[in-house]
Amino acid sequence: MTLQEEDRNALITYRIQQASECVDEVQFLIDNQKYKIAINRIYYGMFYSVLALALKDQYESSKHSQLLGWFNKNYIHTGLIDVKYGKVLNKAFTLRNESDYEPFIDYEQQEVIELYGKMKEFIQTVRLLFPMDDIE
Repeated sequence: MTLQEEDRNALITYRIQQASECVDEVQFLIDNQKYKIAINRIYYGMFYSVLALALKDQYESSKHSQLLGWFNKNYIHTGLIDVKYGKVLNKAFTLRNESDYEPFIDYEQQEVIELYGKMKEFIQTVRLLFPMDDIE
């Protein structure tokens, strides 16, 4: 089943909004010293941005690793997005998996703050790939 163009654009807008909401959520979590949850939301902020790109390019996958592989192949390896953003996305994915599945994982405030800054840059970089008229 393929999405109609109008539905696709609405879903792209929704994914971009989700990414923006994650930025606010992470700031709240850092302020309240909830670093493990902040790592989760940092990853998902970037993930939602990649989902928006996938929708734009009509790519679908139900697996995170496949989506990240698609992103690396089509945006990082082609030079459309700087390689540093591929590295930060992969790092966030790894840390999110650790925080969700490994026992006794803890993160330092500075590490989370640095990744948060990179997350904001990542989301803004991806956002620039969408014409202003397409996203509300």
